[in-house]
Amino acid sequence: MSNIALVDDEQSILTSVSLSLESEGFKVDTFLNGVEALEALETKSYDLGLFDIKMPKMDGNELLTKVRSSKIKKLQELPIIFLTSKDQEQDEIIGLRMGAADYIKKPFSQKLLNERVRTVLRVYSNRINSNDKEINKQQNFIKGDLILDEDKQLCFWKDIEIELTVAEFNLIKSLSQYPGVVKDRNQLMDAMYGDTIYVDDRTIDSHIKRLRKKFRSYDKSFDQIRTRYGSGYSWRD
Repeated sequence: MSNIALVDDEQSILTSVSLSLESEGFKVDTFLNGVEALEALETKSYDLGLFDIKMPKMDGNELLTKVRSSKIKKLQELPIIFLTSKDQEQDEIIGLRMGAADYIKKPFSQKLLNERVRTVLRVYSNRINSNDKEINKQQNFIKGDLILDEDKQLCFWKDIEIELTVAEFNLIKSLSQYPGVVKDRNQLMDAMYGDTIYVDDRTIDSHIKRLRKKFRSYDKSFDQIRTRYGSGYSWRD
């Protein structure tokens, strides 16, 4: 049974989310602010944190900062999912850069949240128990089933390593950082090559085709890269 720390200043959210997660077999402790949550996180063992961003006393980003700077190793590596409002994109970006595993926007489907929780817990559990790869957790970017180890330029999809070129790695990173955001070919070229190399913008189409082929060779259902005709490409939210 996984223990989850749920932090939100809305009692209705605490009640509905905790009941749903507990019905799925999780143990959930709820907190109305970051101060209370931090005290519990430092004294009790948890497997996952669900943090609202906008809270009194201590917001979600500050709470994440204190978690990551803790002297307790397990707390430093605790996977965190942010619960955010639609107008908090900048806070999401800051949180992801600080090491949040994922975020989900309010109002959200409880079924979707439960699935995100299971996915993050499974990914982190597999990483901890894996003896095959030495992955530096502090350098990882995680989005659902995707793991990017930026330090070693490694890409994993559903715990399977996908061999990518440096350009392909940069392309996947650029697309997956902000799910649902459409990026045009010029933006993707800059992400892949910087502004020192010029390539025809249709080169991006070829890279996308190869990336889809590589991922689908391991997972036939892979459909994360969406074509936005006349605009560019996006990562499926």
